[in-house]
Amino acid sequence: MSKPEILMIGAYPEWDMRPLADDYEIHRLWEAADRNAFLETVAPNIRAVATRGELGAQAALIDRLPRLEIIACYGVGVDAIDLARAKARGVRVTNTPDVLTEDVADMAMALTLATLRKVPQGDAYVRSGAWAKANMPLATSLGGKTIGLLGFGRIGRAVARRAKGFGVRIVYCDVAPAADAEGAYYPDAVALARASDVLIATVSGGEATRNLVNAKVFEALGPSGVFINVARGSIVDEDALIEALRRGVIAGAGLDVFWNEPNIDPRLLVFESVVVQPHQSSGTVETRKAMGKLVRDNLAAHFAGRPLLTPVV
Repeated sequence: MSKPEILMIGAYPEWDMRPLADDYEIHRLWEAADRNAFLETVAPNIRAVATRGELGAQAALIDRLPRLEIIACYGVGVDAIDLARAKARGVRVTNTPDVLTEDVADMAMALTLATLRKVPQGDAYVRSGAWAKANMPLATSLGGKTIGLLGFGRIGRAVARRAKGFGVRIVYCDVAPAADAEGAYYPDAVALARASDVLIATVSGGEATRNLVNAKVFEALGPSGVFINVARGSIVDEDALIEALRRGVIAGAGLDVFWNEPNIDPRLLVFESVVVQPHQSSGTVETRKAMGKLVRDNLAAHFAGRPLLTPVV
């Protein structure tokens, strides 16, 4: 029996590529010199697409694959996948939730501490020899602050669990109040920011949240406030963020995601009050292996006629 044929939009780690190649005939779109010609050749036999969250699968690609049955996404975010078109075509979509929750929450706390306590600046201060001449300027404590969670799903709740150990107050904003939440609920991002010392974004991406964090939110967060983003770059009006940093509207930011990553706006890099990461929240060996296994398990379930483990559509 021939193997099902899969179109891969971008590479996975080698520990995933090997078992995928054992079970499927893999067509590597990212390696094609002429992608259009490549698709003309392989499209008629493609039954699955394996993609990554930032690469997605747009309607034009979905429509070029007449036998497409499933899109398996390596990542929790599916805003780059045309879900409406997939559903209209009867194409299933899966992602990899839960397995990356804890690592993303860890990064949210790491960025919060690094930004408030000026960890990168302290490292640079020691390495430069400046410490031998004078003590570094004081940083800001996390204890006693109010952390506002913009999004109170799996990741937001995981951040809340970690943050409690630092003696902070938790407030949150989501589509509706959560019955089991201990912190106060705020109905919108501006109201949440006004109540927060540190605003941490863990909300989903997509059109519904595009530019959700904007100039009004930064004004509400205020000159001692810090913004942390481990969600999606699309939720932030980056021009407004840069202007808020430039004018001292907010005190700083810790950013793991960006609007045009990896080609981020260079204006963000001039601020000492900004800590940046290369979209690395889920970037641990343990989590990436679990993500890849979940992609493979969803594909195996689909082709065996079993229920999908983590269906989106």
